[in-house]
Amino acid sequence: MNLKVVTGNPNKVKEVAAYFGEFVVVEHVKLDLPEYRGDDVGEIARGKAKVAYEAVGEPLIVDDTGFYIRALNGFPGAYAAFVLDTIGMEGVLKLMESKPERSAYFETAIAYADEKGIFIFKGRVEGEIMTSPRGKEGFGYDPVFSVGGKTLAEIPLTEKSAISHRGRALEEFKKWFVENRL
Repeated sequence: MNLKVVTGNPNKVKEVAAYFGEFVVVEHVKLDLPEYRGDDVGEIARGKAKVAYEAVGEPLIVDDTGFYIRALNGFPGAYAAFVLDTIGMEGVLKLMESKPERSAYFETAIAYADEKGIFIFKGRVEGEIMTSPRGKEGFGYDPVFSVGGKTLAEIPLTEKSAISHRGRALEEFKKWFVENRL
């Protein structure tokens, strides 16, 4: 099976490929998609999938991820990429300096689009914000987000794919895809 992954982030494509392994041939399609705004990553992914499918015309997936920090009332939420690009991980750590509550979660929505419509699959992982970055793997907030005592940047990609928000969303997508599209 071939699967087109529409994203500007090659690291996401690597995660998808690591998750599916031999089961799927993953093809990276770089396409500038609108940056939709909203609180629901599923609806943001749906909007991106609609535009991507209209441009590509073949079955594909896109995703959107939110990063929700409880001590910051869910900030940055669905604006995680924008916040990373503007204040960076360092800015988020600065906001967290005086916060004893460190719990947070990532939520990813994967939108699959084909001629029959757009289908949404979500995954979530709970963890904590570290006081400083650790690890060399991963991307984005991975060096400051800890699951079970290790940051996502300290976990090899194949292990990360098994526990991450994107991996969990991919698992839901894979189950559905095998039952409904293969």
